[in-house]
Amino acid sequence: MNRGLSYLASAQGSDGSFSRHAGPGITAIVTTAMLRSGRTPDDPLVAKSLKYLEQFVRGDGGVYGDGSRYKNYETSLAILAFNEANRDGRYDELLGKAEGFDKQIQWDADEGHDESSPSYGGAGYGSHSRPDLSNTAFLVDALHALGRDGNDEAMQKALIFVSRCQNLESEHNVTPFAAKVNDGGFYYTVAAGGSSQAGETPDGGLRSYGSMTYAGLKSMIYCGVGPDDQRVKAAKAWIDRHYTVAENPGMGQDGLYYYFHTFAKALDAVGDDTLVDAEGTVHDWRRELAERLFQLQRDNGSWVNSSERWLEADPNLVTAYSLLALSYCQPKVVTAP
Repeated sequence: MNRGLSYLASAQGSDGSFSRHAGPGITAIVTTAMLRSGRTPDDPLVAKSLKYLEQFVRGDGGVYGDGSRYKNYETSLAILAFNEANRDGRYDELLGKAEGFDKQIQWDADEGHDESSPSYGGAGYGSHSRPDLSNTAFLVDALHALGRDGNDEAMQKALIFVSRCQNLESEHNVTPFAAKVNDGGFYYTVAAGGSSQAGETPDGGLRSYGSMTYAGLKSMIYCGVGPDDQRVKAAKAWIDRHYTVAENPGMGQDGLYYYFHTFAKALDAVGDDTLVDAEGTVHDWRRELAERLFQLQRDNGSWVNSSERWLEADPNLVTAYSLLALSYCQPKVVTAP
C-alpha cells in the first residue's frame, strides 16, 4: 500500500488532480483511496486533492465538471471522498447539499417514472440516458457512507431497481429477463430494454457477471436486506459458484480492478472472514485477494490492467481501485480483554 501511495504522490498534478482530462471522478476515487490507506485530510497530498475537488462544487449541490454528462457518478464519488475526510465536520454543509442533489436526480416519479417503470429507483451517469446498476451502486455507497439505511426513502427506491437487475424471479422481480437466466447473479441494467456487458443468452436473457453481482449484493445489504432474504441467498450462491481472484467472472480481464474493489467491499459488508465455494473449498478471501494484488503490482508501485476497457489502462484509477480493495483486506485487530 505504501508503494502504491508513493506512486500516486509522483502522479499527482500540480493542481492536485489525478487524470484531470477525465474530470473530477478519478481524483475523487484516488482521494478516497489515500484516506482509506492511512493518509489524513491534512496530509499535503490529500489536502491538495481535496482543494482541487472543491472547485467542482456547484450551486445545485452537485460536484461535477463543466458540462458534465456524469453528474451522479462524479457527485457520488465526491461524497465518498469528502465524507472520508470529514473528521471534524468541515464538510457537513457540502455533504448535505450533495446528498440532496443525488437524491433529486434519482429516477422516480419526479423524473416521469412511477414504480412500474423498469427505470424507477435507479441512477445513471446523470445525463438522463438511462439508469444502470453500477451508477446506482455508487449512489447507494454514497448514501450508506452518510449513514443512510433501509429506512431512507432513496435507499428504498434504489432497492427496487437493484432487485430488478438480478436474475432471480420473485415478487421483487417480475421482469421478463429474470426467468430466462434465473441464476441469482446480476447484470448491468434492466432499463431501456435491458443490457448486460456479458451479453445475452440465445433466448434474450441477460447474462450475470462478477462485478455487477458483487455490486448488487453490496447494495442490497446497504439497503437493509438481511442474510435470510432469498435475494441475498441467491446472490451469495452465485458468488460461491463463481468465486475467483483470477478474473472478473463472465468478463475475463475487462473491468478486473473495478471487480477487485467491489468484490472486497461486498464481502466485507457480508461480514464473513471466509467463503466456501461450490466445491466445498474454504477461501480466506482477504488473504487471497491481497496476494493476487501483490503479484500484479508493478515495479513503480502502481497497478494497471492489460485490458483498456472502462479506463483501466489508467494507472491512477487502477492504483486507487487496488488500494481501496486492500483497505478491506486488512487483518482484523483483536485486543486482549
